[in-house]
Amino acid sequence: MPSESELSDELGVSRATVRTALAKLAANGLILRKQGDGTYVNAHVREASAHFGNLWDLVQLIEGNGYKPSIKLVSVSKRRATEKEVLALALETGEEVVCLRRLFYADDQPVILADNAIPLSLLKEPLEDIDGNLHIRDIFQRYFHQKISLAITEIRSTVLGADAGQRLGVEAGKAILQLQVTLYGRNNLPLAVGTNIFNDAILRLSLVQAWV
Repeated sequence: MPSESELSDELGVSRATVRTALAKLAANGLILRKQGDGTYVNAHVREASAHFGNLWDLVQLIEGNGYKPSIKLVSVSKRRATEKEVLALALETGEEVVCLRRLFYADDQPVILADNAIPLSLLKEPLEDIDGNLHIRDIFQRYFHQKISLAITEIRSTVLGADAGQRLGVEAGKAILQLQVTLYGRNNLPLAVGTNIFNDAILRLSLVQAWV
């Protein structure tokens, strides 16, 4: 890679800014810094489909597998929060959530069925205006006026139900990968809980993380 001074001149930013950015990339294992030799892109990163820091980003996950992603809105509605959602989202019993169900495609193959529950109290625009085909980051910024700051993801297996199986084109009753995600905004404000059912027959989940 170019030196810090070369990057500073090319990008029009200070060397301190370049140094901070490179330090973050190195901490995530994306680049390798060799004393007296220079900075190199980590070749093994190309083999990974996701990173621990962006596992919740389903669009990047699909792109990391070499596919073109697209999103189809299945439904958007509101309902009373379940007991688990009340706890996870720090709600009062009886409060409502926005339910967003979407299907993610990889080169026109359905690969992820994503369900998100978002506190209705955070909604700043009419429910019917929500464009479910947008990236989840853009949905929060445009309709909830929130920015995702943190995501916690649990990876587990589950038995595929009939409805999910039909949407994903996978036989019901099969064990399948499930990503359970909780999204947070500023000051650890709970933004959403989500369940992503993941067809690992098409998508592989390989992770990269720096070892320090």
